[in-house]
Amino acid sequence: MNQVIIDGESLTLQDVARVAHQGYRISIDPLAIERMQRSRKSIEKIVAAGRRVYGVNTGFGKLSNVHISSDELQELQLNLVLSHACGTGDLVPVPIVRAALLLKANTLCKGYSGARPDIAQFLVKMLNRRVLPNIPAKGSVGASGDLAPLAHMTLVMLGLGEATLDGVVLSGEEALQIAQLEPIRLRAKEGLALLNGTQIMTAYAVEALLRAHNLVKLADIAGAITVESLLGTATAFDERIQIARGFPDQIQVARNMRSLMADSEITASHANCDKVQDPYSSRCIPQVHGAVRQAIRYATDVIKIEMNAATDNPLIFWEDGDVLSGGNFHGQPVASACDTLAIAVAQLANISERRLENLMDASQSGLPPFLAPESGVNSGYMIAQVTAAALVSENKVLCHPASVDSIPTSANQEDFVSMGAFAARKALDVVENAETVIGIELLAGCQAIEFRRNLRPGRGSGIAYETVRQRIPTMQHDRLLKTDIDAMKGLVKINIIVNSVEAAVGTL
Repeated sequence: MNQVIIDGESLTLQDVARVAHQGYRISIDPLAIERMQRSRKSIEKIVAAGRRVYGVNTGFGKLSNVHISSDELQELQLNLVLSHACGTGDLVPVPIVRAALLLKANTLCKGYSGARPDIAQFLVKMLNRRVLPNIPAKGSVGASGDLAPLAHMTLVMLGLGEATLDGVVLSGEEALQIAQLEPIRLRAKEGLALLNGTQIMTAYAVEALLRAHNLVKLADIAGAITVESLLGTATAFDERIQIARGFPDQIQVARNMRSLMADSEITASHANCDKVQDPYSSRCIPQVHGAVRQAIRYATDVIKIEMNAATDNPLIFWEDGDVLSGGNFHGQPVASACDTLAIAVAQLANISERRLENLMDASQSGLPPFLAPESGVNSGYMIAQVTAAALVSENKVLCHPASVDSIPTSANQEDFVSMGAFAARKALDVVENAETVIGIELLAGCQAIEFRRNLRPGRGSGIAYETVRQRIPTMQHDRLLKTDIDAMKGLVKINIIVNSVEAAVGTL
């Protein structure tokens, strides 16, 4: 059976992808159950002793100085969820909801939150039975975590709010009934444990990262096809040039370019031409694509840690008997990583669009204007390039760092916030735009190869060309290019081009 076992310590990006996109089932490691049980006993001792502890028997935020009596603790947790469910905007996409539920269950498994094992197990049952809360995407400032979105997640656990089950929108109560789940009744600290945390922003970040990892490889493939079809030189990808600078990712990209263009009859056909240097968008592919990979690796390192982090407050250190208030819910690490990711991926799209423009310009390419077989009667890829230009310009606005912003909330108790949720959402928007831009470059590059007198492209670029042509035919006359662009986006999202090329030339 396809399943992911969570323990609070070892969740991977691929685990999240399997649960989010492939519907893997989840189970909890018995050691994590034991940790949660011990953590819960600490909370029960606090309640029994009447000891005053933030989040257990006090108000929240600016109201933390208000003591709550023992007979009001369940009401306190319910009111917390109801009052914090203030989200707005479009709903969080289904794969990201699945990822968020997984991440929340995983952080509870660490045993620092004081929640009963039943809470994490309930999240797992919801996932396994396909009960997905409808979560508005907007409303988090990324300070005490993603309070509003996670409150909407928690509503469904209580039989409130709305959920989607097998594509049908239902009330939370109806969804749980169909899934044969009894609504949870929250006890002391458990509502806070569910609402505190960075699981929504981290779920968006994971999705953006997974797609960015594929995109950097696809960008190398698109770049190789364009360089070949523009009759560019492979000299700029010589390993000695890269080693002279020393960046490992630059060295890797140049290696990729050599592998992709190996045995190219197109490149060999102009070996003795007078051309000395290509435009930067071709010549500097190792330097630019390599820098993007370096930035993505930094973001990946951050998110890998955050996926297995304790992001609640207060934290229960049951081994010592201590309950400590801190700020692990603060989304600054994720916000900074997502802003970096967005900026890096935007550069990948920027340089792709410049290569695309060179393919459009007959004076640069030596090919028919806009790659149209009968230019004039046909406009070819003229407006596809305009679409790419629109998207890269949109990305430039989206790349304004969210993490440099802050706005005080909760009567200045929460006076410095991360804006991590917005940083993560817009990073995913940038990745999606970049996928489209690089997809358009691939379409145009494959069209350009058609004009190169039936010469064979490189070992890797040829496989990419064939993979595209199996699904998208040559453009003989103007046609509805949106159909081709949508088809290419579909190929990009299922990684089929990258997978086909890597099977031929090795890992890119």
